[in-house]
Amino acid sequence: MLRVMRERLERLGYGAYERLLQRELSGTPSHVAVIQDGNRRYARKEGVETTQGHSEGAETTEALLHWCDDLDIDEVTLYAFSTENFDRPEEQREYIFDLVEEKLRSFADADRVHDAEVCIRAIGETELLPERVRAAIDYAERRTGHYDRLNLNVALAYGGRAELLGAARDIASDVESGDLAPEDVDVDTVEDCLYQGPTCDVDLIVRTGGDERTSNFLPWHANGNEAATFFCTPYWPEFRKIDFLRAIRTYQNREASWRTTRARRAMSLVQAVEGADLSQARQVLGRFRGALPSSERRRVDEEVEAAGETAD
Repeated sequence: MLRVMRERLERLGYGAYERLLQRELSGTPSHVAVIQDGNRRYARKEGVETTQGHSEGAETTEALLHWCDDLDIDEVTLYAFSTENFDRPEEQREYIFDLVEEKLRSFADADRVHDAEVCIRAIGETELLPERVRAAIDYAERRTGHYDRLNLNVALAYGGRAELLGAARDIASDVESGDLAPEDVDVDTVEDCLYQGPTCDVDLIVRTGGDERTSNFLPWHANGNEAATFFCTPYWPEFRKIDFLRAIRTYQNREASWRTTRARRAMSLVQAVEGADLSQARQVLGRFRGALPSSERRRVDEEVEAAGETAD
């Protein structure tokens, strides 16, 4: 009886905390990338087969898609199978391949996926995957390719270095053949040679399982964008919505910090310019002024006024 009451109180407390976190959100990232780590360690902790850890992890993945849909997140990229995972024992690989095949097909047929207009794509060296997995990828992409409300990228046989290396080789080949001039190589050129999946840069990387590293995941789209990162200790099958909401709060705090930094730089610009340039500096500052604490805003206003009087 006491255990039942304790579990009920825990559920009530969890629900209240989840609602509090959700009310505190003032915005969400456009693109979230997730490293789903800890399935095997979870299984060992629970004393069950490794396969059960992966199965329960797949259920968390499905729940994550529902959370993203509810929060109006535009894009999700899941690190499902890395190039390094090919080194795992054959039995483990085959089970993961079976699970990926099953989930791709079930997602592609799920009413919730179609109601949410989820577009499923695979990114990575997919030609290295078994034929049955490639067939499931093709099925999921054909069934959902016309949607654009929520983009789901599944990283399979993926490695960030391999992606960048492939892009470099393609560009070098085009330069060598005369189809591309070296001086014309720019950001768009590189992005055209990356895996065709992500539609925008990554704003937030989430990693479960306790390790604090991004493991060669989306270096161009995440590191290049200086994405916020959230590392947490729960293994992937244990990851809950409150953990996801905490991750989004980390993103919000990072964005607020960046806005403040930009506002302070704009303030420094006002302090550094004179005369005819002052009006332009004021315009720059105006775009970022709201990000400063109220005490700093007052000081900025006083300094701007003083600078204007000096210029006059």
